[in-house]
Amino acid sequence: MATLCRPTIAVPEHTITLQDTLDLAREVHQDHPQLELALRLIRNTGVEKRHLLRPIEETLKHPGFAERNAVYEVEAKARVPAVVRQALEDAELRPKDIDVIIYVSCTGFMMPSLTAWLINSMGFRTDCRQIPIAQLGCAAGGAAINRAHDFCTAYPEANALIVACEFCSLCYQPTDLTVGNLLSNGLFGDGLAAAVVRGRGGTGVELERNGAYIVPNTEDWIAYDIKATGFHFKLDKRVPGTMEPLAPALKQLAGSHGWDAAGLDFYIIHAGGPRILDDLSKFLGVPPEAFRFSRATLTEYGNIASAVVLDALCRMFDEGGAEESARGLLAGFGPGITAEITLGRWRTAGLDPLAVPVLTSVTEGA
Repeated sequence: MATLCRPTIAVPEHTITLQDTLDLAREVHQDHPQLELALRLIRNTGVEKRHLLRPIEETLKHPGFAERNAVYEVEAKARVPAVVRQALEDAELRPKDIDVIIYVSCTGFMMPSLTAWLINSMGFRTDCRQIPIAQLGCAAGGAAINRAHDFCTAYPEANALIVACEFCSLCYQPTDLTVGNLLSNGLFGDGLAAAVVRGRGGTGVELERNGAYIVPNTEDWIAYDIKATGFHFKLDKRVPGTMEPLAPALKQLAGSHGWDAAGLDFYIIHAGGPRILDDLSKFLGVPPEAFRFSRATLTEYGNIASAVVLDALCRMFDEGGAEESARGLLAGFGPGITAEITLGRWRTAGLDPLAVPVLTSVTEGA
């Protein structure tokens, strides 16, 4: 089975703290009639610090969509190779061992995709497949894992490379003054990630099943208005409540695999905001501590879009991974409203799973 190996994460060098964000909001939007509401919502995000591509003085300016997109391309080419090289090293593979590159991003646009540049610049084979995904937003991290799983299921000896590149600060729009956008200005951060899915071998999450679900008639709840000034983020106030209809989809997928979604050993969840995690804890029936990796990402980096699930997984690796055969769930949420869900077990390279007893949760078989 395919194994999702240790991800590599990188964040830009410029930072902004929660207090900086609140002070800026008071300065820039001092006459906004709903400023106090926006400030309260920003405080409640739990985001203590975010990383930005540019110093805050430059981030607040809008030189035009063309210039911003040019910055996106230059910075992606400057920063992505390092995370790719480290992800390959951690998976004990070389560029020529990769059969497909899945590139996800919703904060800039390139055609051809950055995948073509990576193939030409980093020694990947010229017959390496390309799967760029640009319109799934934060859910794309989960989608990339699932498409890599699908590819390695179809081609069992193949290896897939996942790359997520999100420069959310390049989408700041100073003229968008709704409370939702003011909240977003204090929630999203910049980050990059890469991870390898090995068709054979590797230490990490051995992928067993994946699925997707879309909440009916919610396609305009998270969206972009595309204007001359670029991508204008739209966020409906009903979005934080979407875990109630999404939790049953997670339960159903786990149930179809013979697992109880409330009794798994680890959870790697997209941290769109604290209520997402709080509600999912409630509706799945798992303790809040189960989402500690996702909460840490939110606190230290903010919402880094498609890179969140990879960062949360990296934090689990940093903690020492999981017990052999431990069962887990990964999920990314985004526009649609879409959920991309993965089930898998922890595997250690070179360890015979038949020699290790399978862990059974307390709730299973009760």
